[in-house]
Amino acid sequence: MFSKISRETFIRSIADLLRKAEIELPDDVIEALRKAEAREENPVAKSQLQAILKNIELAKNHGVPMCQDTGIMIFFAELGTEFQSGFDLEAAIRDAVVLATVEIPLRPNAVNPLTRKNSGDNTGVEIPDIHWKLVPGKKLKITVAPKGAGSENMSALRMMNPTETGSIKHVVLETVINAGGMPCPPLTLGVGIGGSFDKAARLAKEALLEPLDAPMSSFEKEILDAVNALGIGCMGLGGSTTALAVHVKTAHCHTASLPVAINIQCWANRHASVVFGEEE
Repeated sequence: MFSKISRETFIRSIADLLRKAEIELPDDVIEALRKAEAREENPVAKSQLQAILKNIELAKNHGVPMCQDTGIMIFFAELGTEFQSGFDLEAAIRDAVVLATVEIPLRPNAVNPLTRKNSGDNTGVEIPDIHWKLVPGKKLKITVAPKGAGSENMSALRMMNPTETGSIKHVVLETVINAGGMPCPPLTLGVGIGGSFDKAARLAKEALLEPLDAPMSSFEKEILDAVNALGIGCMGLGGSTTALAVHVKTAHCHTASLPVAINIQCWANRHASVVFGEEE
């Protein structure tokens, strides 16, 4: 918690936040992976889960990113309506990304979509991707969630017919089947239902930030059980755990539409948060 913040300190804090997200997984994610390893009976899958857990340990001990794909930088910012920084927050976040790219270091992943020219510092047009949400109060909470391409490329969005609510589980299963081992299972699945074309996708990505040890609804559990029954398993090599959790977020939508987005996350469900502002 910070009572007052200068631009330089803010940049330093965000760069450190990126370091934490790239090097250390949240405790709930590690615990979910440990439980998956403990109950896995497939020897190949068990050895892969053990390798993942060892990789997590080595990354933290040596202070290096846990995956060579350090992702594109995605931020979720909850901005208190009474919070005052005195400087351009978006520009400062961009500067923090540039600093973190050099210091951690991060692989430069941001390219022009048409020319494929790399910016070299993980920034570019509309990147980092910053989602702002106004909330009451005097605080600013920033969550960073670096997203690698292996899992992102396997994600999907479907504009369904309003009468197809009963087919949502099938669409999720179809997406996971098509993905196979490409997104490095065991996965976390974020599902966004409703809103609009873009709102559903944002909901799906936000769902990936939910704690993996949070209780799942009967609908979420039904999807998770069906996904794990597929037998794709760790790294696509078989086994009982294809996904660690399924989290669904919904929004009201137009009477004539049913947007459904599935955002796939690999085993490295990276995210970390920091809070700035006055005590309330």
